[in-house]
Amino acid sequence: MQQKSPNPTDRHIGSRVRARRVMLGMSQEKLAEALGLTFQQVQKYEKGINRIGASRLLSIAGILDVGIDFFFEGIPGLRAGGFSGNSIMAEFLTIPESDRLVRSFVGLKDDEARRKVADLVDWLASTR
Repeated sequence: MQQKSPNPTDRHIGSRVRARRVMLGMSQEKLAEALGLTFQQVQKYEKGINRIGASRLLSIAGILDVGIDFFFEGIPGLRAGGFSGNSIMAEFLTIPESDRLVRSFVGLKDDEARRKVADLVDWLASTR
């Protein structure tokens, strides 16, 4: 029997759950505990293998301190209506290193250092 691949929407929502959880420095175990689940179930949600029901998604939004629309941002083909569509921030949040970059950047207390880091990232992006 051939295994069904995850639905692209379920994968997107799962990746947004993962991105926010990682941004907060929360483990899968901690999120699972707050939901009354196993960490394996959270893994399946994050990979899009298991679909997240509406009430469960609302609980996750509360635990991760985001609005429900956060999980739908950036879904291709989603009609506008409160969602930001193809937002660059939504894309950024799905990158595994984004949380580390944001935390470190916010930790810089010197304005000049922040400007230099931004200049460096601009320069690196332009050399592709």
